[in-house]
Amino acid sequence: MQMDIKVGIIGLGRGGFGMQCSELDQKKDRFRIVAGCDTYAPWRDRMKERYPDCRLYGRIEELMEDSTVELVSIATRSVDHFDHAVLALHAGKHVLMDKPMCLNAEQAIQLQDIAQRSAGRLYVRHNRRFDPDFLHVKEIIDSGLLGYVHTIKLSRLVYSRRCDWQTLKENGGGQLLNWGPHLIDQALQLLDAPRKPLKGIWADCKRLIAGGDCEDHVKLMLTGADGCLVDIEISGAAKIAVPEYVVLGTRGSLVLSLNPAAIELDYLDPSVKLDEVKVDNGVPGGYTMQTQNALQWIHKTLAIAPSKKTDFWDELYMAMVHQTEFSVTLEQAIEVMKVVSFAKKQTGF
Repeated sequence: MQMDIKVGIIGLGRGGFGMQCSELDQKKDRFRIVAGCDTYAPWRDRMKERYPDCRLYGRIEELMEDSTVELVSIATRSVDHFDHAVLALHAGKHVLMDKPMCLNAEQAIQLQDIAQRSAGRLYVRHNRRFDPDFLHVKEIIDSGLLGYVHTIKLSRLVYSRRCDWQTLKENGGGQLLNWGPHLIDQALQLLDAPRKPLKGIWADCKRLIAGGDCEDHVKLMLTGADGCLVDIEISGAAKIAVPEYVVLGTRGSLVLSLNPAAIELDYLDPSVKLDEVKVDNGVPGGYTMQTQNALQWIHKTLAIAPSKKTDFWDELYMAMVHQTEFSVTLEQAIEVMKVVSFAKKQTGF
């Protein structure tokens, strides 16, 4: 008989109740929500209404004492992630941390050390790595169809005069700790880092139209070991959207917009070998500066449909029950926090 993993969720707001509960409802054969914790009574009330058999707590320490809880999912405010993970690991629980796993690289390294001495295992919810759009883009890049990929652009742009807790430093707010971990993780995957160390990082952050004291506009540039540049832009001050993915290679390019969801692909016929570029230093015979042979371009519009789909919760289940390797390693999660810490230090946020 298949074993289900008993989950206790800490933080029953937008992340815990709004996102994780909905996702876990689709995985009832593998995960069962048995407990929840929040200091805000109305959130506990709506949790009880949705899950009548769920045990609800107002204090985290009470949930840690619940012997039926096997996996503690931390979906509290970012500033509390570190302390709550430490409590859970010391209680011997397995821990799933929503992004950001903590506030900085130093805390991430500490958590890794504590996890190594705990009976529980530590997992980080970099779930955007499992998105079909990302998987399909990575699949095309890895196929070599576009040649050497020299530039990748990852964007999430909206116009939002945001005013909630995620605009305040005291809560661990700001785009670097909100959308930042998602796109940084994707960028590191595309650059095969940290297995191949980054050659460079550049950052620019600004607070433009949001309330609070955190950055709502982020520009990051990561240079990979092979020279590929990933340009990350996250903004709450951009009214005109741009494609979420742009990939530029020596034999073609790719553009992916999520609304409407489609991949536009232009690439050179792989069966045609390009002539060597021979430079003529004489007087130009016309306006053309093209090489000798005519380029044979192929254009395709593709629906987002990677050949191999993966699911965050299914992979987590296999890792916990069958001891398979979980693809989001702590080393990778720490590398994300190193980039965040570098950007914050460089920009004063």
